[in-house]
Amino acid sequence: MTETVTDRASIRLLRDIVAEHGTVLVARFYDVLLQDAEARSFLSHSVVHDRLSASLLKWLIALLGEDDIRMSDELRGQQKTIGEVHARIKVPIHLVMEGAIVIKEGLAEFLVAAGDVEASSAMGAARLANVRIDTAIMLMSQAYVNDATARARLDEAYRLFSIDQDVATEREAQRASLMEWSQKTLFGLLRGQAQVGLDRLAHSPFGLWLRHRAEFMFEKSGRFQELLAETHRIDGTLLPQLEDMGQHNRQAAALTDLQAAVDRVAYLLGELFQTLTALENGRDPLTRALNRRFLPAILGREISFANQSKTPLCIILLDVDHFKAINDRHGHQTGDGVLRQVAQVIMDHVRPSDFVFRYGGEEFLVVLTETGVGDAQIVAERIRLALEGTKLDTGTSEALAITASFGIAAHGGHPDQQYLIKAADRALYAAKSAGRNRIEIAT
Repeated sequence: MTETVTDRASIRLLRDIVAEHGTVLVARFYDVLLQDAEARSFLSHSVVHDRLSASLLKWLIALLGEDDIRMSDELRGQQKTIGEVHARIKVPIHLVMEGAIVIKEGLAEFLVAAGDVEASSAMGAARLANVRIDTAIMLMSQAYVNDATARARLDEAYRLFSIDQDVATEREAQRASLMEWSQKTLFGLLRGQAQVGLDRLAHSPFGLWLRHRAEFMFEKSGRFQELLAETHRIDGTLLPQLEDMGQHNRQAAALTDLQAAVDRVAYLLGELFQTLTALENGRDPLTRALNRRFLPAILGREISFANQSKTPLCIILLDVDHFKAINDRHGHQTGDGVLRQVAQVIMDHVRPSDFVFRYGGEEFLVVLTETGVGDAQIVAERIRLALEGTKLDTGTSEALAITASFGIAAHGGHPDQQYLIKAADRALYAAKSAGRNRIEIAT
């Protein structure tokens, strides 16, 4: 598409308008978005807000500059990247379109208000701005839809994978976890613990599993909603009644109701597991850790949960030290055996509600749900010591000692999962640079 003399004049005019009024246009853009509840959930984070203001102005200057987006591969690629980021942090595309309208209206307003600009020139500049902004939004929307569709497929793939596990073992494990909480509560009552408060089911290992695993496995089925309602009734109604030591008759009735509610939860749990069908394998074939392709679906969900519930979330990124030397000295078969054993050590030291991924060749990523940085450091140290103290089987008479380096990052509210992963990666790099076999925490 050939640039005309009129286009060059319009570019100069738009460049002048943006130089004078660009910050006003950006402010108007965010004023509109911040009136929307969806937008406030991610724009309220200081890092996003501060960086996006400068980024939006830079985007506007580039888009209305000398390079025509219809001809520039670089500019087109930038719009696609922006669209992918919007999809990743779940910025509704309609809000982006609404913001674009605000910017176009503002440009038209400032063009009309420019006293030394002829009407025909102002119209030409407005037309050019509309074409370029609309083209940018079109490219963003295409990338957004493609990325969002891919992520939706990953979410579904992970749900299908979740129900591909050893269903009988998982069912019995969670049933046992529920019964353990029930017995602990009963013994607590016998010891007079009701006076200081009974432990809630939501805070038990079963409650953690319910929030972070079961929702993926069972989606929002009617039976699952019944199970959730029953657990909420246990915590919100039955346990408070049991804690009311002043009314013994009411307490006895509540104890009977509690046993019936626990039985109901166990029954619903059994029914839900019976509906599961083995559909898709999603584990790394070597280590049996989760496949990395499920990371966006899982970590994105956990970040959303942490933001909504105001609960902590941490990730650990760990790397086996000098793994290349192990392969070079002992061979790849031994190296594979080492990775299998490392993965098992990691999985032995986390909870059922946590997620362990094989992130790269000898890298593993652990998502620690509802865990603050202090507890994450304890978990990492436990794994580090276990690896350091384990003599790994090499298939020969020579046992192998290994170590690993760890980077920990705590979720601070930023909605983009890549922000959290990069922070953990920087901490891991610092641990390796400082001598390996150590833990560093992202600042």
